[in-house]
Amino acid sequence: MAKQTVAEQYVDLLARAGVRHVFGVVGDSLNPVVDAIRRSGAVDWVQVRHEEAAAFAAGAEAQLTGRLAACAGSCGPGNLHLINGLFDAHRSMAPVIALASHIPSDRIGTGYFQETHPDRLFQECSHYCELVSTPEQMPRVVQTAIRHAVGRRGVSVVTLPGDVAGRPAPRGAVEPAMVSGPPTIRPGDDEIDRLVALVDAADKVTVFCGRGVAGAHAEVMAFADKVKAPVGHALRGKEHIQYDNPFDVGMSGLLGYGAAYEAMHECDLLILLGTDFPYSEFLPHNVRIAQVDVQPDRLGRRTQLDLAVWGDARETLRCVTPRVRAKTSRAFLDLMLDKHLEALERVVGAYTRNVEGHVPIHPEYVTSILDEEAADDAVFTVDTGMCNVWAARYLTPNGRRRVVGSFVHGSMANAMPQAIGAQFANRNRQVVSMSGDGGFAMLMGDFLTLVQYGLPVKVVVYNNSSLGMVDLEMMVDGLPPHGTRYPHTDYAAIATAMGARGIRVERPAEVRGALREAFAHPGPVLVDVVTDPDALSLPPRITSAQVSGFALSAGRMVLEGGVGRMVQMARSNLRNIPRP
Repeated sequence: MAKQTVAEQYVDLLARAGVRHVFGVVGDSLNPVVDAIRRSGAVDWVQVRHEEAAAFAAGAEAQLTGRLAACAGSCGPGNLHLINGLFDAHRSMAPVIALASHIPSDRIGTGYFQETHPDRLFQECSHYCELVSTPEQMPRVVQTAIRHAVGRRGVSVVTLPGDVAGRPAPRGAVEPAMVSGPPTIRPGDDEIDRLVALVDAADKVTVFCGRGVAGAHAEVMAFADKVKAPVGHALRGKEHIQYDNPFDVGMSGLLGYGAAYEAMHECDLLILLGTDFPYSEFLPHNVRIAQVDVQPDRLGRRTQLDLAVWGDARETLRCVTPRVRAKTSRAFLDLMLDKHLEALERVVGAYTRNVEGHVPIHPEYVTSILDEEAADDAVFTVDTGMCNVWAARYLTPNGRRRVVGSFVHGSMANAMPQAIGAQFANRNRQVVSMSGDGGFAMLMGDFLTLVQYGLPVKVVVYNNSSLGMVDLEMMVDGLPPHGTRYPHTDYAAIATAMGARGIRVERPAEVRGALREAFAHPGPVLVDVVTDPDALSLPPRITSAQVSGFALSAGRMVLEGGVGRMVQMARSNLRNIPRP
């Protein structure tokens, strides 16, 4: 039996750790590893057009499967392109191992062609980042990298010079002892006692949930029912808690809607459950706050706490709910539910009814129809910006659907590459990329990856020829939008030229039929929907400074000859434009 090379050993270790695909772009120093993958039979190489897309795809696969996922880049610029997608994966707590191949080991430190220092570059976006200098070092470094990625939920980076990858591997390498999954963390008895006392002392309790409540839906519902608590959520908590929830009062934050903000500010006790909600300006300052999180470094870093509880959400509630006194009054809960319904009718539903004749098409309407036509177990990947808003407000979770986005790192161009990873994770599951035209254009070349592999991803491009979120950001700062508009582009025609099906939609009456046609097609489809560039999104609560900034921006636009734009904006957002 021929002796293994270091590259073959690396691929073998990945396969034993559950890796199914390695996303990347081939090249020079990476060639020994790619060839080892070709011969392995256990791991597939997925050829993308840009390494950033490889990292996004791996991150999405890891988030959806819970397994370790992998990507790779060749020396210098190749692996450097991975960095943005790896930042996103790391901040999303996705277990990903990245291979950064390197220049010949005897040339390191000489300013050689394409020389960088990956073992330094990737430190900030990883739990573990090490250079393999000898074949003997490789097995333990890779196994340590795998344990860090899986055990700490994030990125590990292994830097491997191409000449080392081609050398014979040492015999008798240590068998990997893999981390199986995260442990259950129960709070200490003292913290449980203190949380029970806080709940019993409060007349009005509100629960605000993040992604840490994944798998704890039943426990949250039981607790809310016993103490008659409204339940709000952050964006990443939506898919895990909003469905089958009679206590739901919506979402708070920049993309928020409903009565979550009021429920958080009008209660006596706010429980932050499994959330690292970053927008402290939306958190109250005059109510008691308890926070429950499995990661102790997150406790209290956003707001001052009356109680910090180190434990996972499900186990904490299992300990607390049987011990708290049942509350009998529903007055606070019913008041918040009424406010929530009123807010939904006024804002969230404002642009989804009686808009069949509105041209350009309201993006809210597009998303509401997409929500109705998509499968009950669909995966939605969502671009940062206005697509985040429409997904947060108009997609309906049900416990089976998943929503993946760059919700912490906030990168543009994430949706389509993440859809690649999502579809490779399960070729039989419906995957929809909600792409802004700005984000799609950034990594448009990887639409060819969908075509090459016949991935049946449906890419819905919200084509408003602008960077809509940046428009809004400028306006609330009192600035007239500038540098945010693009020439009108027919992305459906581009998709057709790439070998996929492209569908152009310019009128509201065409939206449903176009989506049905796309979902019925067995391969990749791009639905290019021309949407209103003047559609705004506003959080449920805005500051007086933001209102003043909006008014100042509007005034400047009029003085600079932009009356037509303001008229169009007023027509598009008649119910939503803030008034000082």
